[in-house]
Amino acid sequence: MSADGVLTVQADTADSSLGWATLGSHRWRCALGAGGIREDKVEGDGATPAGEFPLRRFYFRNDRLVLPKVGLPARPISRNDGWCDDPRADAYNRLVHVPNDWSHEKMWRDDGLYDLVVVVGYNDDPPEGEWGSAIFLHIARDDMAATRGCVAFARADLLELVPLITRDTRLRVLSHPANEQAPPPSEEEELVKEFEDFDEKEWS
Repeated sequence: MSADGVLTVQADTADSSLGWATLGSHRWRCALGAGGIREDKVEGDGATPAGEFPLRRFYFRNDRLVLPKVGLPARPISRNDGWCDDPRADAYNRLVHVPNDWSHEKMWRDDGLYDLVVVVGYNDDPPEGEWGSAIFLHIARDDMAATRGCVAFARADLLELVPLITRDTRLRVLSHPANEQAPPPSEEEELVKEFEDFDEKEWS
């Protein structure tokens, strides 16, 4: 997949919750999880999961913003929307109606952080174990404070980003920070890259 189809996120340093997100020629400052970036994320650790994930859909507050034209399904947030973060629930890591008996986040917030949300396809196909839930791209606090695992952007930056997202766009969160050299690819990763780069026209 070309760089234009991958939203790449990388922390500045191993102990920083600030980083940069890049999509094609665009680059935006972003806030990351207070628990760092982890390949072994679990529910409640405050970490942003490392890896590559699809982007599923948009939720937005239509009383606070006009959503630009976007390439993913979108729905306004209602006062009774929540997101289940209880691994015991059948609706774990799903949009739910509130109030209900399971632990959940409220999607209708007063602080504006969820005025615009992009759902990341992390641990959702299907949700398993206690590997984490409610991983979103959303609006950052004014001071770009650390998130609870999401990737957050200044409001204007997120509004600039969302029209660039298509059904094929992937989120790639790098496990190594910008000030450290990337580890060499494993043998399995090399085989995957060879397969992705294979051109059947060259086969004779």
